[in-house]
Amino acid sequence: MKIPINIASQPFRRDRPMIAAYLAVSAILAIALVALIIFIQQNGQQLVGMHQDIARLNRQIHTVSIERTRLDGIMRQPQNSSVLEWSVLINTLIYQKAISWSLLFADLEKTLPYDVKVVALHPQVDSLNHVKLDITLGADKSGSIFSALQALEHSPSFGTVKPGSSLPPTQAEPLYRFRFTVNYAQKL
Repeated sequence: MKIPINIASQPFRRDRPMIAAYLAVSAILAIALVALIIFIQQNGQQLVGMHQDIARLNRQIHTVSIERTRLDGIMRQPQNSSVLEWSVLINTLIYQKAISWSLLFADLEKTLPYDVKVVALHPQVDSLNHVKLDITLGADKSGSIFSALQALEHSPSFGTVKPGSSLPPTQAEPLYRFRFTVNYAQKL
């Protein structure tokens, strides 16, 4: 029987693979550290550029708001107020005339069922030039009105229907009537 004898004061250990692994991990971490430092520097430069752009845009906004305030002051003077009111009236009339009635009725004709009648129609144009229609529909059967509302909601020319009031038939008016508001997709 052979007995191994180690007479060294510190026995031999196999540390070479561990040292190689530590060196590889250290190299990877060093490369990641360098990449993060470069990334942080680039973001810092972009941040400085964005702050300069924001400051420039804020100065432009301030300049434009001062100019607008000055022009509003001129328009609000007593001698100019009648011209301002007249121009508001004219612009409102132009927006009202910008609605194409023939296109509106053609879209309604394509969308509404044959047994539904348009009793009243009032278009409105908001400040963003969106057209809203205040419509009152009439039909012999209440089911026809509900199918008309579904057809309007599914049509690309009209938007969501916001319900209003409904009236049953009377002796004076023999139709079911339903009033609602709907967005109209006509470009002004």
